Amino acid sequence: MKKIRLLNISFNALIKSYEIPAFRGAIIEKAGKNNELFHNHKDDQFNYRYPLIQYKTIAQKPAILCIEEGVDEIHHYFQSREWNIEVSGRKLDMSINQMNLNTFTMQVWDKSWDYSLRNWIALNQKNYKKYQEIGDENKQMKFLEDLLTGNILSFAKGIGWNVDRTIEVKIKELHNINKVKLKGTPVLGFNLDFQTNVFLPNHIGLGKGVSHGYGVVKMKKK
Repeated sequence: MKKIRLLNISFNALIKSYEIPAFRGAIIEKAGKNNELFHNHKDDQFNYRYPLIQYKTIAQKPAILCIEEGVDEIHHYFQSREWNIEVSGRKLDMSINQMNLNTFTMQVWDKSWDYSLRNWIALNQKNYKKYQEIGDENKQMKFLEDLLTGNILSFAKGIGWNVDRTIEVKIKELHNINKVKLKGTPVLGFNLDFQTNVFLPNHIGLGKGVSHGYGVVKMKKK
């Protein structure tokens, strides 16, 4: 069991999903590049730990999700005299729309929850080839379920949660697969519904590119 803090901040501006990298870059510039959690790099090398500050769109509004230490670090942005930023050549009003701070208990439960997962980048170059070679649809789904389980374990490791029970993941429906771009490279983004015995906070990211708004989790209403 592990308790985590999660701060979700949305702003009174409108942006498109493809503008998230530019939004992220503008926030990093305001906060200062010396503050590593904003960009997950150290000494110009990518830090492969789970990002504790993530950039999203929620209802078309720019949003920042801060987890654990990220909650403490976000003040580096807000201490700036001028919060407004420029994205795609226009100035964004960065007054706060909503700010919610919550504490969640992370553990493996005896019951399951249903979630949607949007633009989940599950495959790298190596496992994309494996996925294509499988051929059988049911086996492909099992392959994706194993990858999603691994992503949840990576999230757990990133927040310092030692998982001591088996995580169960079942993909209920695969809606579609989009071509998306991650750092200029075309990749596959899966949109699906899944079920797991782990309670996952809304809007956390799973898979690759979570700090750029990919792999957003949302609990499905009963």
